[in-house]
Amino acid sequence: MNPAILRRDVAASLVVFLVALPLCVGVAVASGVPAELGLVTGIVGGLITGLLPGSSLQVSGPAAGLTVLVYEAVQTYGLPALGVIVLAAGLLQLVLGALKCGRWFRGISIAVVEGMLAGIGLVIIAGQLYSMAGVAAPASGIGKITGLPGLAGDLFTSTTLWPSFALGAGTVAVMLLWQRLPAKVRVVPGALVAVALATGATWLLNLSVKTVEVRGLIDSIQPPGTEALGGLGPGLLGTVLAFTLIASAESLFSAAAVDRMHAGPRTDYDKELMAQGAGNIVCGALGALPMTAVIVRSATNVQAGAKTKASRVLHGLWLLLFAALLPAVLALIPIAALAGVLVHAGVKLLPVKHFPALWREHRGEALILAATAVAIVTVSMFEGVLIGLGLAVVKVAWETSHIKLEVIDKGAGPVQAYLSGHATFLRLPKILDDLEALPKDRPVELDLSGLHHLDHACRTALITWAERHNAEGTEPVRMTPALP
Repeated sequence: MNPAILRRDVAASLVVFLVALPLCVGVAVASGVPAELGLVTGIVGGLITGLLPGSSLQVSGPAAGLTVLVYEAVQTYGLPALGVIVLAAGLLQLVLGALKCGRWFRGISIAVVEGMLAGIGLVIIAGQLYSMAGVAAPASGIGKITGLPGLAGDLFTSTTLWPSFALGAGTVAVMLLWQRLPAKVRVVPGALVAVALATGATWLLNLSVKTVEVRGLIDSIQPPGTEALGGLGPGLLGTVLAFTLIASAESLFSAAAVDRMHAGPRTDYDKELMAQGAGNIVCGALGALPMTAVIVRSATNVQAGAKTKASRVLHGLWLLLFAALLPAVLALIPIAALAGVLVHAGVKLLPVKHFPALWREHRGEALILAATAVAIVTVSMFEGVLIGLGLAVVKVAWETSHIKLEVIDKGAGPVQAYLSGHATFLRLPKILDDLEALPKDRPVELDLSGLHHLDHACRTALITWAERHNAEGTEPVRMTPALP
């Protein structure tokens, strides 16, 4: 390898490592699992997935977008079952990639994906506000949001919650202010600086706040055993499918975004899906968090000057060295600071700037985005995504069911009607209203040659309409071509 390229990759890997470290730990804590498991997933994303073909520059690891789903799975099935679920999702990704289904994930409606991320962002923000205050959050998404006024009241009436909440709020403030500093300063990631300042303030002021519980890297790894299968219910399949769908979609959309940021080799989506699957198989075997390719770390990698996959592999090595040599550092980090990092990450998942323009230009897409987000918050992740996909299919079906009836009435002789477009059940009321408005005491010539599609419901309705019209005593309706 060219020494100059290697130097750039090493430098980029260090920057990505500094970005990934607080996010790996924060996502793990928010998911209700040991902090070290987030580092394990980041390590696997670098050392395993980073070596595999697919995308050369995007970085994989635990993602905020899966936090809600992982938390629900751990609460429902228990931590030992997490490895089984992640392993199964990885196997499914591997099979889908081998069947060359990777490119089809790019066909998922953007509105559904953005709605999914917005719903996840809202749940993350609401849930982590409780963690910032050092209190337990309600279990459901809607419960987290409806409980916020009560949390605000507790903050105003209780002085014991303020030290923790101030640390979290200060973390968010530092990250926001850091974005306004010169580019040379921002080489050091804002999240790392914010967490370091919060950790230093906790130590110097001797604040009584919750900090990360440290178990040790080896002790945190829990390979799934046969006993983990005992408590699994019929909902397991839906959970595995949700992991697979969301992780795959986020990874491949991230790949598309990263490809637009550099002029290097393009992503092979099927190979990238298989690489993500292989990584999740290893994560599942270790009982760790699921992985996806994450746009924040990937964009940082590109912007830091990375040229080859060496940068993402080395970032995994730095995470491994940190977890092995400096695990005690984790115990100093206040949970409120990590919650602040995730609140900031959750806000970035919301389409705040994009939604107004989408509403003006594509109102149907905006409604699908909003409906998906609301469904995820009020129902659940999996059902919310299914609702969004269903609405997207209905929207496409409605928009493609264009039908037009052109009538030529010369005042005498037969009425000539030309039906063109796509005659589907979605437009059946319009078709019947237009046909029944034709004169009943005149013969009708109906030209169907302009139809590109005629479904069974419309075919039956046209025959029934013709029979009713013929019953009026006029000449029989003439259809071209005739319907059988």
